Amino acid sequence: MSAAYDVRAAKRPVNLSLNEDLVRKLREVTGNLSERVETLLVAFLEAENAKRADADTALRNAVAAWNDFGDHVGSFADEHSTL
Repeated sequence: MSAAYDVRAAKRPVNLSLNEDLVRKLREVTGNLSERVETLLVAFLEAENAKRADADTALRNAVAAWNDFGDHVGSFADEHSTL
């Protein structure tokens, strides 16, 4: 499975506003908060990408089913069109 992002890209500092008590408690349980946050963000990105891919697949399947239905049954509008 390929990474969801370029793992070789340079790192840069960013500003985040986090609850200071939460940060203090996290520093007690992890030695590298930046690495831990990056790991969590990667998991979030992969989950979001999978969710979007599933939604795209569901949409394509719905369109294909609707087109298949139209091919077999025809269109209601065709029977009642005045054109």
